[in-house]
Amino acid sequence: MIEWFARQLRVLPLQRRISFLAAIAVALAVATTGIAGYVTARYSLYHQLDSELTDVASLAAVSVAGDLPTLGGLNSSSLHAANVTVVVVRADGAIFRVPGEQVQLPAGEEELTIARMHQGSAAHSAYAPDGTQYRIVAVPIPNLKNYALVLGRDLEPTNRILSALWLVLILSGVSGVIWAGFIGSAVARSGLGPVRRLTAAVEHVAATDELAPIKVTGKDELSRLAMSFNQMLDSLAVSRERQRQLIADAGHELRTPLTSLRTNIELLLSDARSQMLPVDARTEILADVNAQLAEFTTLIQDLVQLAREDSVVASPEPIDFRTVVTNALERARRRGPGMVFDVELNPLYIIGEFDTLERAITNLLDNAVKWSPPGGTIRVHLEGDRLRISDQGPGIDEADLPFIFDRFYRTDTSRNTPGTGLGLSIVSQAVTRHGGWVRADRSAEGGAQFTVSLPGSTTLAGLAESDPSRLR
Repeated sequence: MIEWFARQLRVLPLQRRISFLAAIAVALAVATTGIAGYVTARYSLYHQLDSELTDVASLAAVSVAGDLPTLGGLNSSSLHAANVTVVVVRADGAIFRVPGEQVQLPAGEEELTIARMHQGSAAHSAYAPDGTQYRIVAVPIPNLKNYALVLGRDLEPTNRILSALWLVLILSGVSGVIWAGFIGSAVARSGLGPVRRLTAAVEHVAATDELAPIKVTGKDELSRLAMSFNQMLDSLAVSRERQRQLIADAGHELRTPLTSLRTNIELLLSDARSQMLPVDARTEILADVNAQLAEFTTLIQDLVQLAREDSVVASPEPIDFRTVVTNALERARRRGPGMVFDVELNPLYIIGEFDTLERAITNLLDNAVKWSPPGGTIRVHLEGDRLRISDQGPGIDEADLPFIFDRFYRTDTSRNTPGTGLGLSIVSQAVTRHGGWVRADRSAEGGAQFTVSLPGSTTLAGLAESDPSRLR
């Protein structure tokens, strides 16, 4: 039954569900309060009635003790005036009534027990032979052993009070439930306003693909949810813009080598038919095609790397950063055989991705090899949490420093040199994902200097307390 009710409730719209649950909650509260109030009122009325009847019975018992044959001179008129009925019960079951009294009070075991024990008192409800309900009390008669006085009062007035109270409780409970339903509906309609706006915004985004934020008012949980939704839209808009920019920049950068390749290949195809080009010219064109293919391959690799950095799930692990730099230095030495490398590596342990960091450091060293003069010195110093790589090349102009890490950005002096304009962007992205930063400036010798800072520790013991979650 409960499962069926839960299934039916889940089918209802949220606003109706809240109104319905509010009405049920109020109904349960009203029912509990009403029952408790009715039981308390009934107990209080009966207790008060029992106390009153016991007092009256005790006074009447004193009178009866002085004149048992006439029951203390009691008569039906005085009993009717007091709205009570009196009988005397003997231990053997004999019953003595007031002369002229027509009402026959029932006398059961409780009353006989009081007569036999001649102590205590008893109170209970019982029905007379005519069907009238009475509240009956029994007390022993002083100085008359084996006798008890039984006194009763009609319960109709008391039952009318209880019936009226029960009716009032039912009417007030029903009206309370109805009002609770209306108020719950109003509260649900008002409280679910932000949810409706959020739902409309989500449906608008799904239908139009327009990332329009919603208006947020207040500081409650729903408002925070709306703010989180707006932040998600902002992040999605930034990601979409970055993808659009990457595609546009990639298309622009790919156009030049593709056009050059097509031109050279068409020239070679034409020469294959006409045999007009000399051998040296054909060899030069083939060398140009080979260089353009190498540049094209490098550009594709960098684009794939950037796409991977944007989407890959981080798998950080403890690594010795010196090993990362050493591996990158081996590649740099092969690419710059005439260069002098001044290397000083102090311990630094970090939480990160080995391959990503190695690619970033390799890009910085390749940049230093590219711009250093023949036989120049490249200094690689790792001290504390900072790695500095400097060269003796022409350096970076002040005007270019703010844009040096942008995708496809190339300075005026580098436009005629091999490169894709993505290497330093990959460095910045990799370092940022590891919770660090990278900065470019001029070295003391006038060349370029790149400083990489990564959070870590100079000992493995200190790294044990690091938080891998900082790798974004």
